Amino acid sequence: MTTVREALRRPIGHFAERSLAGLVAVTGAGAAFGLLLMLVRFRWGPLQDADRAIAQWCNDLVAPHDPLVTVLQAVTDLGGRPILIWLVTIAVVGLLIRRQPRLAVYLIVTGAGGLILDPSLKTLVGRLRPVVDVPVASAPGNSFPSGHALGSFVAYGALLLVFLPALAPRWRRPAIGLAATLVLLIGLTRIALGVHFVSDVLAGWLLGAAWLGVTAYAFRLWRRERGRPAPPLTEGLEPEAGRDIAPAPAEEQVLAHPRSAVAELLVGWVLVFGALYGFGMYVSYHAKGTFLATLDTEVPLWFAQRHTPALTELSWWWSKFGDTHAILLVSMVFCPLVLAVWRRWRPVLFVALAMFGELSLFLASAHAVDRPRPPVENLDGPMPTSSFPSGHIAATICLYTAIAVLVMARTDRWWRWLSVVLAVVMPLGVATSRMYRGMHHPTDFLGAILLGALWIGLLYWVIRPNADVREGNRPSIEATDVSRLDDELARAARAD
Repeated sequence: MTTVREALRRPIGHFAERSLAGLVAVTGAGAAFGLLLMLVRFRWGPLQDADRAIAQWCNDLVAPHDPLVTVLQAVTDLGGRPILIWLVTIAVVGLLIRRQPRLAVYLIVTGAGGLILDPSLKTLVGRLRPVVDVPVASAPGNSFPSGHALGSFVAYGALLLVFLPALAPRWRRPAIGLAATLVLLIGLTRIALGVHFVSDVLAGWLLGAAWLGVTAYAFRLWRRERGRPAPPLTEGLEPEAGRDIAPAPAEEQVLAHPRSAVAELLVGWVLVFGALYGFGMYVSYHAKGTFLATLDTEVPLWFAQRHTPALTELSWWWSKFGDTHAILLVSMVFCPLVLAVWRRWRPVLFVALAMFGELSLFLASAHAVDRPRPPVENLDGPMPTSSFPSGHIAATICLYTAIAVLVMARTDRWWRWLSVVLAVVMPLGVATSRMYRGMHHPTDFLGAILLGALWIGLLYWVIRPNADVREGNRPSIEATDVSRLDDELARAARAD
């Protein structure tokens, strides 16, 4: 009887100790934020002087160096709302697909709290942003607290707590260090760019720590109410969900022969580039008097003579579907969903290589061929790359063809044909818009088709993105049950 009581008392005591330490930390962060809020609200002189002096010192250091400003802006964007909302949204959708609603709710509540706290406190305090001699960046709204510092602390911290169990134990501390470094760098960039005072960033970190601690503590109490032990935060919020939320729990290796695959892709890339270079040089400089030359002359003129405000507006939108931002957005939504649904890295590798190869082939061939734009009005103005091949069209072909290749092989539902429709309609729409806007010849479109067909064909032959379909694309129920049993036994051993 004594042994049973002792076995029950130990985990309860561990929970109480961890809870007390956590409450002290959360309370301390909240109290420090409250003190800083009062000092800023009542405009305490020494703090204001220090904030202004540091802001001007950073401006003097950063403003003369444009490349440094570019790097700082790239880092600071990782703490902006678009990136953070995308990360949390994709994570929530993935958790729901993996049937982890508790963790999804935690992310939603934690993220929503961060979104509410930032503008509310900015309005309450009403502090203006720093004024420096040479502004290098701008931001809307008030200054206190830093929304980037608060949002990055909350979002990256919550994602870390949710997905730590999916990492091997040896990678958990490096992951924590990486997240902490990223949050630190984002906060420092806000100071360096002159859009926040030091006290704004410190307040964002403190408030983020307090809010993240409150939500994590609430989740631990939620577990206790359902009879589950409360693990240390270094193991994540839900250790038993580790296998379920792992990206590819049943995939031992992505490619059977990675070295030979790399060699084949490198050789294939060179051959595809050679084909593009040969075709591009021919249609650009050696096809005079042929049907292709007539096509390249007449089609741009035909489109230029039919410009209307409505069609010009429509062509602008269609053209945007093929630009870098749209292609990247679709890829960044599709790839995480692939991991969530099919639990395999190989399809993600297929899409990633499709886009990387397309970009590198386009840039190399455009530089080598150096074809002028059509001799009509170029509605998009001067472009940094030449006309052959069309990067917009090639990227659209590669992305939507790769998606169709994956979807058609992995489901028999009627909606799989939508991927085929997109693989045809999207490139045709982008191609029409680019030629209407005077940015490409018809043979630039043919060059994009050549690039997409050869590169996707090569990737399909080397990567074999649907090879796992024959073996089943989900881990077995028995394996999952055994993993969960092992987790339960391990937790019981730690408790004893």
